Amino acid sequence: MYLKGSKYSYNGRKRRSNPFRVFFLFVLVAAGLYFSIYIAPETQPLFIPTNTPTTPPEAFISEAEQFAKEGRNAQAIELYQKAISSDPKNPSVYISLAKLQMFETHYEDALKNAENAILLNGNNAVAHAIRGWALGKMGNYLDAETAFNRAAEIDPNNPLTFAYRTEILVDQINAGQDSLNTLEKATEYSRLAIEHGNELMETHRARGLLLEITGNYEDAINEFQIAISINPNISDLYLALGRNLRAAGKDSEAITAFERARSLNPYDSWAPYYISRTYSGNGEYAKAIQQAQDAIDLDPTNAMFYWNLGTQYYMSEDYANALTYFRLAIQGGTAPNGEIIEGIPLSYDNRVPELYYMYGIILARSGNCQEAAEIVKLITQGIPNDTIAVENAQYMTDICKSGTFDITLTTPTAPAPAE
Repeated sequence: MYLKGSKYSYNGRKRRSNPFRVFFLFVLVAAGLYFSIYIAPETQPLFIPTNTPTTPPEAFISEAEQFAKEGRNAQAIELYQKAISSDPKNPSVYISLAKLQMFETHYEDALKNAENAILLNGNNAVAHAIRGWALGKMGNYLDAETAFNRAAEIDPNNPLTFAYRTEILVDQINAGQDSLNTLEKATEYSRLAIEHGNELMETHRARGLLLEITGNYEDAINEFQIAISINPNISDLYLALGRNLRAAGKDSEAITAFERARSLNPYDSWAPYYISRTYSGNGEYAKAIQQAQDAIDLDPTNAMFYWNLGTQYYMSEDYANALTYFRLAIQGGTAPNGEIIEGIPLSYDNRVPELYYMYGIILARSGNCQEAAEIVKLITQGIPNDTIAVENAQYMTDICKSGTFDITLTTPTAPAPAE
């Protein structure tokens, strides 16, 4: 059957191939093969980001170590953090970073990084020791002791554990939270630290801190000088050296040490504070006032710095400004930048009674007897066993009873405390 006009005709004849069409198809196939073999493997797929060269963590670590040697701790910390971002599984980098952060008093950050190191390697004695060091500096002495014990279990003779442990025991003594054998334990740990790590800066630093609180200033000076010879670029060492030089009556050398500390860490408020105290001891009150103000500018929330500035004004007989700064130190207030100043509560510790009775004496001698009476009450009821403070409280009472006042308070130049 023939279906006229149908494309399905069974009687249709084959058409002959066109040679030009065959040649063209051959060329297309050959081009496709060449592209797939030689071109496509070298071509980045569309919409996928290209790889960029990355700095290896070793480069960050090497540069950080160099900065640390030069005392450029802020830059070293930044580079260690970059190394961690590049390779977050290297516990030694966390440990190096935590050590620097401890010397920069970034205790919470140091604690976090010590704990990160422990997560990566729970048997690293130094990581546990730094954790104890950080916890102790934050006042958590119980957990610090646990961390030190764990470090000692892992490595019983690690000198850094002994050194950090000594320092925290010294801090406990300074904070009045020591027990009967705290000093004995600190002395033994200090001895072991030197025995097992005489070449380490940390062991001599800890020994110096122990000697300082026991009043062995010349020996402490020697230990801090040894520590500085091992690492000359840690500001904290120069602060400690300066304190002991000042205690030994070497004020000029002390100021030099404090200035070196400030050059290494311009943002540390303690260097100008100690310089102020040193100038004050020599009767150079104008210089002492300037340095005391510098300390406040660096840390406007530290009530002790207001106390110090008030003392310098008191010694220079500028009682109006002395009164203002004593009041800020005792009652607290608001700093110029809006931060809160927490007042210093009355206690037997750290010459605090002196702050209160100096403040009360100014009040009494200027005729502010109602406020002076409040200070008298605080002293006699709060610290009755401090005979010097009680005697000064009686002196305030006698002045107010006599009605003879010998201080006229002019308008102070300092800001008044916040209401």
